[in-house]
Amino acid sequence: MTFPYKGYAGQYLDIDLSKGKVLKRKMEEEWARLYLGGTGVAAKILWDRTGPKTNPFSPQNIVVVGTGPLTGVMFSPSGRFMFASKSPLTGVWAESHAGGFFGPEMKYAGVDFIIFNGRSPKPVYLFLRDGKAELLDASALWGRETAETTDMIREQHKNPEIETAVIGPAGENQVLYSCIIVDYYRAAGRTGIGAVLGSKNVKGIAASGSLGLEAYDMEKYLAANEGEMEKLNDPLWKESLSSLRRYGTTDLVAIINEIGRLPTKNHWTGFYEDADDIGPEAIATKFRIAQEACHGCAIGCKYIYKIMDGPFVGGPAGGPEYETLMAFGSNCMNNDLASIIHLGTKCDLLGLDTISCGKSISFAMDLWEQGILTEKDTGGLDLSWGNVDSMVQLVEMIAKREGLGRLLSKGVRKAAEKIGGDAWKYAVHVKGLEASGQDPRAHQSVGLTYATNVRGADHLRSLSSLEELGYPEIVTQRFGEEKTEAILDIMSPRHKGELVWDMEDLYAIVDSAVICKYGTMWPPVFYFDTFSNVITPLTGMKEWSDPKYVRRTAERISHLRRAFNHRLGITRKEETLPKRLLQDPMPTGPSKGGLPDLAEMLDEYYDFRGCDRETGYPRKEKLLELGLDYVAKDLEQRKMLR
Repeated sequence: MTFPYKGYAGQYLDIDLSKGKVLKRKMEEEWARLYLGGTGVAAKILWDRTGPKTNPFSPQNIVVVGTGPLTGVMFSPSGRFMFASKSPLTGVWAESHAGGFFGPEMKYAGVDFIIFNGRSPKPVYLFLRDGKAELLDASALWGRETAETTDMIREQHKNPEIETAVIGPAGENQVLYSCIIVDYYRAAGRTGIGAVLGSKNVKGIAASGSLGLEAYDMEKYLAANEGEMEKLNDPLWKESLSSLRRYGTTDLVAIINEIGRLPTKNHWTGFYEDADDIGPEAIATKFRIAQEACHGCAIGCKYIYKIMDGPFVGGPAGGPEYETLMAFGSNCMNNDLASIIHLGTKCDLLGLDTISCGKSISFAMDLWEQGILTEKDTGGLDLSWGNVDSMVQLVEMIAKREGLGRLLSKGVRKAAEKIGGDAWKYAVHVKGLEASGQDPRAHQSVGLTYATNVRGADHLRSLSSLEELGYPEIVTQRFGEEKTEAILDIMSPRHKGELVWDMEDLYAIVDSAVICKYGTMWPPVFYFDTFSNVITPLTGMKEWSDPKYVRRTAERISHLRRAFNHRLGITRKEETLPKRLLQDPMPTGPSKGGLPDLAEMLDEYYDFRGCDRETGYPRKEKLLELGLDYVAKDLEQRKMLR
C-alpha cells in the first residue's frame, strides 16, 4: 500500500549499523498528521527510542536525518533538512539544520527519514539512489577532510552531481561540537551530532535521486504557493530582502553592533569598536566573488569568497556567515578579516561548529587574561586577545584533540569544570551549549530565548526580530495594538514571554515543514497561515487547512521536545543564563547598563506554554489537550507533571 499523503517520498530507513542492515519502512501516517515532518517527527522518534540512561556515544543512541513535506518542492526556500539526536556536548536535545541541495536530493532518492542506530564495526557511508540504499565501505575516506571526502565519493560513483553530508576529522575524533558539512560549506552545526556519527563509524551520506514528488491538488497548490511567494514583493520587506541579497548574513555585524548586541571579548560587552573591519562592506569589496542560493530559494543569501594574497590565500569557498565573523572576530577581539574567513573554512574542512569553536577559544583567551591559564597550561601558546597565530593552531589542535585542544574540544562548560576555581564565571553557555551571536543585556527577549531553548544558548528556536529590527505593523497584526509599544521596546520585558512562546511554536512548524528561517525569522514574511494555505493542497491532509490545527501541532512539537529534556533533568533551575549575561551589566556601547529581567519573562512564558512556574514542568491538562497522553503518562510516573 502506498503512502496516502503527497509531498512525501513515503519511506524511511531504519539502519542497524551493528549488523550492517538497512531496513526500508513505509512512512508512518501518524508522523505526518500529528508531527508533519523534520523536527516534529524526529522528536517523536527520539522520545520513543532513547531515554534518560542513553549515553550519547553508546550504540543505543540514534541519529535521525529528516526532511519535511516542503523539502524539495516548489516553495521558497525549500532546500533544507535536519539532524536530531541526544547531544554529547549538552546531554540533552540535539538538533541541527542545513540548506543547500542535499535535502531535496535525499527526498528525490525516495527517503523522508533515516534512523541510524548501533555502531558499525568499520567506517561506512550511506549511499542513496532512486529507492536503493546501501552501506558502503568508508575506510579510504576516514581521516579525510570534508571537501576531499565529497570529491572522492563523487569520483567513486562517477557522478559530480551527487550531494553529500559528511563529517570531518573532528567528528571522527568525537570533538563534542563537531558538525556535519553539507555540499562543501553548509554546516549542520551546533550540539555535536557529527561526533555521534563519528562514534558510530558513519562518515556520512551521499544521495542522488530522480524520483520526483507529487502534489495532492497541483492546481490549488501552485495557486497557494504563488500567493505565498507574492508576499515577498510587499514593500514592507524591501529593505530586509535587499540586505540579505546584497550582503547575506554579514550585514548583521553592522546592524547588531549598532544596537550594542554584538558579542565582544567573550561576551564581556556587546559593542566592538573595530566592527567595520569585519563587516559587510569590507567582505563585499575585498573578498566576495560570487553569489549562490540554496535549492528553490528566491532570496539567495549565500556568497563565495576568495583570498588573493597574504598568509591566508585560499578559495573559492563559501561564507563567511555572521556567526563565524562574531565567533572568530569580535568575540576574540580579532579584526583580521582574512584570518576569520580562513578559520571559518578550516572549521568546515575539519567538521567543527564555528560558534562553539570560536567561543571555546575566546573562553581560553579570557582565562589567559585573568591569569587562570598560563603558558604551562597552553603548551607555550600566547592566548592574548586577537592572537591570530594561536587561534589558527588551536583550531587544528581542537580537531585532533591535542594539547590544550583536548580540553577545549569538550566545550566551555566541561572545560571550566575541569579547570576549576573561577573558570566557570567566564564560561558563557546555557545547558552546556556555547552562546551564539546575541546578548540579552541589549535585547530582552534574547535572554528568554536562550533560557528556554531546548538545545541551549542558541537563537534559532525562538529568536524574534520583530522588535530588534522594528516591524510595528506585524507586531500589531499578531499581538494587538495594546501590546505593540511594549513589544517593540527592545529593553522592556513586558509581553516578551508571549512573544517568545509564539515564535517558538512558529519555528517548530518551520523546522518540521522544513524551510529556512529567512522569510520567517527575518524578514517576518511567512506565518502560521502560510502552512494552513499550502500543506493541504500539497499533501491532502485536510485538517492542515485549519489554522487552529496548525497551532495545536506547533504546540505539540514544542512540548514534546521540552518533555524530552525534562526526562533528562531539565527544570526551571536549568532554564537560566550564565553570570556574565544575567548579573554583569553591559559595560560599554549603546546598551550600557542593560540586564535582562529573566524571571518576569519566564513566568509569562510558562503561563502561555501551559507549564508550572515553579518547576517549568508541563501541566497534565495541556499535554492531554495536545494528544500527548503517552508523554503525560511517562512524566507523571517520574513526578514531572503539574
